[in-house]
Amino acid sequence: MQLYNKLSAKERAALIDEAGKDRITISFYQYHQIKNPQIFRDKLFLEWNLLDVLGRTYVSYEGINAQISVPSENFLDLKEQLDSISFLKGIRLNVAIEHDNKSFLKLKVKVRNKIVADGLNDETFDVTNKGVHLNAKEFNKMLANPDTVCVDMRNHYESEIGHFDGAVTPDVDTFRDSLDIIEEDLKDHKEDKNLLMYCTGGIRCEKASAYYKHRGFKNVFQLEGGIIEYTRQVKEEGLENKFLGKNFVFDHRRAEKISEDVIANCHQCGKPCDTHTNCANEACHLLFIQCDECSEKMENTCSTDCQEIIHLSYEEQKELRKGKGNSNKIFKKGRSEKLKFKN
Repeated sequence: MQLYNKLSAKERAALIDEAGKDRITISFYQYHQIKNPQIFRDKLFLEWNLLDVLGRTYVSYEGINAQISVPSENFLDLKEQLDSISFLKGIRLNVAIEHDNKSFLKLKVKVRNKIVADGLNDETFDVTNKGVHLNAKEFNKMLANPDTVCVDMRNHYESEIGHFDGAVTPDVDTFRDSLDIIEEDLKDHKEDKNLLMYCTGGIRCEKASAYYKHRGFKNVFQLEGGIIEYTRQVKEEGLENKFLGKNFVFDHRRAEKISEDVIANCHQCGKPCDTHTNCANEACHLLFIQCDECSEKMENTCSTDCQEIIHLSYEEQKELRKGKGNSNKIFKKGRSEKLKFKN
């Protein structure tokens, strides 16, 4: 019985090319009390593996968070499989704006303590006691309300390349960091302001809205389905798009273009650019923004030090990494003293 992925990314990419089938990238989440996450995890892996599902999914006692891709011809079978699970029946599936058959190259279903790493030890609030969900039209209307404070619940490297017009974008590395900052900034307006939140697909806002209600905020709202669903509704209903730039996504595509606005800059030369890349030095792997010219000049590295390292032999690079843990730069995405134009 196969319960784990056995193919490398390279092998899977070759199989996708060989199959020649279009794939759909989707995401969904659901907060729900799961009694035995490991059994549920194994069930999902077995069933999804048969449907050629790829992607990254987290299962915990508090629910499920999935970003996956599936061959178009298997989409209805996947939906039927999800509908057979009571708490996922009729679940909204956020379909990607831009498709890429190689958005994911492995199937990973992992058991985690939480489906959203929040760093909270407060078990007294009910995560299902969430704020009011708004569709795209309702969101635009509330965004225009002068008594509304709109907050981006994503991290700095996400909001840097795209965010809603007028939104507060906390300069944070983690979701947990933003919770305290927002509460402190709005502590005197818990009753007289509308707290309007958004994120990529809605999962972070769902938890944040419950948390802020628990902390005494009276008017808490969130964008249902996040930026992904907002964009779909804007296109289908002909609504005014209030999102500027790109939506950062956690797969090989890295981002989806929502508007033609380029609101970020190359971290190395400062010219307008919103293309993320990872440093070619495997010991660094820093996520940062790099334009085509700098990519060519720097050979897809973040610094001259890393550029020198990639020209060493594999054995020499391996020797340099020996005995060292992953660089902090990996986890401080887009933050390095060597990135001159990082805002």
